[in-house]
Amino acid sequence: MAQMPRIIFKPFSKITSGTVVVPVGRKLKMGEFAGGLAAIAGLEKAAAAAGFTGASGTLSLYTPAATDLDAVIGVADGSKSDQIGDAHDAAMALGGRIQATLAKTRGAVTIVADGPDGVYDPQTVAAIAGGMLLRAYKFDRYQSPKDDENGDQNAKARAKDKPLAVTIQCADAAGAKKAFKDVAAIADGVMLARDLVNEPANMLGPVEFAARAAALEKLGVEIEVLTKKEMEKLGMRALLGVGQGSGRESRLVVMRWRGTKAKAAKPVAFVGKGVVFDTGGISIKPAAGMEDMKGDMAGAACVTGLMHALAARKAKVDAIGVIGLVENMPDGLAQRPGDIVKAMSGATIEIINTDAEGRLVLADALHYTIDRFKPQFVVNLATLTGAILVALGNLRAGLFCNDDALAGQIFDAGEATGERVWRMPLGKSYDKLIDSKFADMKNTGGRYAGSITAAQFLQRFVGDTPWAHLDIAGTGMSSPATDISDTWASGFGVRLLDRMVADAYEK
Repeated sequence: MAQMPRIIFKPFSKITSGTVVVPVGRKLKMGEFAGGLAAIAGLEKAAAAAGFTGASGTLSLYTPAATDLDAVIGVADGSKSDQIGDAHDAAMALGGRIQATLAKTRGAVTIVADGPDGVYDPQTVAAIAGGMLLRAYKFDRYQSPKDDENGDQNAKARAKDKPLAVTIQCADAAGAKKAFKDVAAIADGVMLARDLVNEPANMLGPVEFAARAAALEKLGVEIEVLTKKEMEKLGMRALLGVGQGSGRESRLVVMRWRGTKAKAAKPVAFVGKGVVFDTGGISIKPAAGMEDMKGDMAGAACVTGLMHALAARKAKVDAIGVIGLVENMPDGLAQRPGDIVKAMSGATIEIINTDAEGRLVLADALHYTIDRFKPQFVVNLATLTGAILVALGNLRAGLFCNDDALAGQIFDAGEATGERVWRMPLGKSYDKLIDSKFADMKNTGGRYAGSITAAQFLQRFVGDTPWAHLDIAGTGMSSPATDISDTWASGFGVRLLDRMVADAYEK
């Protein structure tokens, strides 16, 4: 895996070597530096000549005259992207742009954290550093080292061994270091989710995924892994039906972070769809693009990354994470269209299309979570329908919710973090579309309103519990590159839900 930059925080001081990075505001305020920095005058002159205002982009001045510096780089504080959230998210985006600019830099780097309106506060400095980590992420563990331009066969391997050394000079170095602990914990959760989604399915089956989740025990997360036999005893026939055509056994993982001593408080709960590979089953998918179905467990990956983030930053909340892990394969034991299965809740389901499998996994996982833990609310995440891509593209996730207050909390957190959602409708008329002639319901309502009828199906398993369903089919994988994400798997949902918990539920 690519090395993360090694970041330290120090007070302002004179800079005599290496590369210097200066965030540049729209009014081209370069800031004032302790000890002075003669090269800044050269950068200001070059900026004026190039018409660089700091609204977007970068400007580099290499081997500045009268200094021993390698380069001075101005990185615009502003961005052309409209996917940036609040000031904290904007600072992370700035950090991402700085990291992208430094991608091929060798040697020491100093970032002078002096903003367009004065010095940045510690939280902003920490966010810049967090953005650098997220942009530096690469999934290259299966790629062999390549020769560099000079024929050096070991150049790439050596570069990996020496992470970029970054010093961020700021007014309150101690405060920035403290704030960075939480930021880094969340970034690690995002990168864990990305790793899980990027992994090929031959390396990450249900058992292997469960082991990755179980590794959170080292952070103090309580782990339970339910086997096929244990799920059979519980009556999870909907979930198990999806995986019965695979040679790999299904698993259900329960993660619990007890971050509060308030015994009377109900936990908050998150449930993720974890289809480690989805062929579509007997209703097999077209071959083109099927390789992307290794990412059909992005919901479970998000829940796992979220639980990491909450535990690593010691969030003051009692949180439950439940992930249903299956593989949907079309062998001689696979379930068929027309089959009827009984879910853990006792409801019967007619299988119309075996490619509408994620909702079957979530049906049992949701019922189990609510029945056992009686949570304040439950949020499930799933790469559930292609229809949500038709409705919203890949810039927003679909939000379906039976509680206005919960919907508002998720929406606000999405606007703040830039991981945006859009609320979609639910209603009795849509619900009728999944009524079955032979069972209590069928698992698909047909071509039209496909993401809505999928949500209506899930709603039948939550009762009166406040519930939200996030359809992340367009945002969890193969999503557009952003300032802080240049990888196929975005880790969408970790920052969104961590912010929602922090803003509304931590004691």
